[in-house]
Amino acid sequence: MNAMMFAAGCAAKCPMHAIVVVIAAVIVGFLLGRLSCRKGRQQSPRKQSQRLRREPRPETRMPIPAGSVEIYVGNLSYDLTEAQLRETFEAFGKVDAARVVTNRFNDKSKGFGFVVMPNRPEAEAAIAALNDKEVLGRKMRVNEAKNTVVKDA
Repeated sequence: MNAMMFAAGCAAKCPMHAIVVVIAAVIVGFLLGRLSCRKGRQQSPRKQSQRLRREPRPETRMPIPAGSVEIYVGNLSYDLTEAQLRETFEAFGKVDAARVVTNRFNDKSKGFGFVVMPNRPEAEAAIAALNDKEVLGRKMRVNEAKNTVVKDA
């Protein structure tokens, strides 16, 4: 506050001194604010989100057995459960795994999932029959997953 009063009193005599004092006061205020933020005050929401992004994600994707087919199922209804997805594909053969991908923060469906079928002819029949089929009000997009992790048997 004294610096501002000095700058105001000095402004009548020398405008250059007033400008220098105001700039110095702003810089000192900024630096004090930064130091107090580092000493335990809450971080800004942007910094918190950056910290969350840096944490390693647990590996949720399991390798599929050799000879099995992993099927991508897109445009799913957000209300579809993994059990319903499994039932839909079990009409065409054995299903090893079925999972609906969810948001890790609120556990809501992202609208797509994956199904693993051990028999290729059954998987191809399921893909052909279920592609563009309407389930719970949405037409599913079904095709073989492109990027799969295969575990040697």
